[in-house]
Amino acid sequence: MMQQIYPSVVHPFSYELNKDFQFAAAHYIPSDLAGKCSRIHGHTYFTNLTIAGNELDASGFLANFSVIKQIIHDRFDHSLLNEHKPLFSDEDPNRFPTTEVVARTIYEIIQAHLDQTDNKPQCVQIFLRETPTSYIVYRPAAGGRSHDV
Repeated sequence: MMQQIYPSVVHPFSYELNKDFQFAAAHYIPSDLAGKCSRIHGHTYFTNLTIAGNELDASGFLANFSVIKQIIHDRFDHSLLNEHKPLFSDEDPNRFPTTEVVARTIYEIIQAHLDQTDNKPQCVQIFLRETPTSYIVYRPAAGGRSHDV
């Protein structure tokens, strides 16, 4: 994977973990307003997750790099995102698998995992590149959570 510089997020934590990975997936946007994107097509998504916290776990990790990758990669790689119900929906525009919604959904999945850990770090940013020229940055609202997974 090529070296990438990502937008940085300001946070009050001592530790910051960044994990890069990619997954290949197809999707379609179930809206006439989506133009060509309303037809099934695929992308190689490049993802960077930023996790921050003040406490390390019993292994000395903020979060385990390989577990973080596995949670997303094993779920979405070589799949049709629209088939991942109820994460994505063909009826609810807030759950159409647009890059924006995919980034938010990755956040929701990762944060749900982090909430189950003893040290409870926070996912503070998702960077999701859909094409070489298009990407989304998702940051949860201050002090709040996004939708539940």
